[in-house]
Amino acid sequence: MDAREEKIYELLKKYFGFNDFKGQQKEVILSLLDGKDSFVLMPTGGGKSLCYQLPALMLEGTAIIISPLIALMKNQVDAMRGFSMEEGVAHFLNSTLSKAEINAVKDDIMSGKTKLLYVAPESLTKEENLEFLKKFKISFYAVDEAHCISEWGHDFRPEYRRIRSIVNEIGRAPLMTLTATATPKVQHDIQKNLDMLDANVFKSSFRRPNLYYEVRPKINATKQIIKY
Repeated sequence: MDAREEKIYELLKKYFGFNDFKGQQKEVILSLLDGKDSFVLMPTGGGKSLCYQLPALMLEGTAIIISPLIALMKNQVDAMRGFSMEEGVAHFLNSTLSKAEINAVKDDIMSGKTKLLYVAPESLTKEENLEFLKKFKISFYAVDEAHCISEWGHDFRPEYRRIRSIVNEIGRAPLMTLTATATPKVQHDIQKNLDMLDANVFKSSFRRPNLYYEVRPKINATKQIIKY
C-alpha cells in the first residue's frame, strides 16, 4: 500500500468511521486522484457519495457537486459538516438562500474553507454564478443523478445537457458522473454528451441479497390487499 492509499484509509476512518471501502469505492477514488474522468454506475445504497466526498477533502480547491434535488443537497451538506466538525467544509448554492447567505457561502469558498459546493444544474447557467466559479480553484466536478442527461431526464431538466459547455467555460477539471440508473445506451449518451468517452468506467453489481421478487396468484384481491 503506497502513501496515497494509506491517506485515503486514514481519512475514511477519521471522517466517515469506516475501516474499509465498499465495492469499487477505492478504485473510483484513486481514478479521480489520478486526474481521470470517471463514469460510476452504482446501485442505491452502494456508497456513491463517498466516491466524491473523500477525494474532495484531500485535493486542493473546491469540488463542484451538481445535484438535481435541493433536499438531497441539504442532507449531504449537513452530513459533511457532521463528519468534519467544520461548518464551512460544505455548502450549497440554490434558490433557497438569501443574498446574505449567498455572500457568506462565497466568503467561505474564497477563504479556502469549503471543499464541496453543491449546485443545481440551473444554478450553473446564471451569469453571476458562472463568473464567481471562475475565481477559485476547482478540484473536480461530480455530476450526481447523471441519467438526467439522457433519455427522458433532460425533458424536465434541460440544463443537464449544457453541463459540458458550462464546465468548459468555467475551467476544465476531472469529471465524475454517478448514477444508479443507466442502460448501455444511456451510459453512452451520458459519456458522449459530456465528452468523456475515454473515462474510466466502474460498474457495480446490482444484486441486493436483502431484496427479492415474489409473484403470488390473485385470489380474492381485496382481501389480499387489506392483509398486505
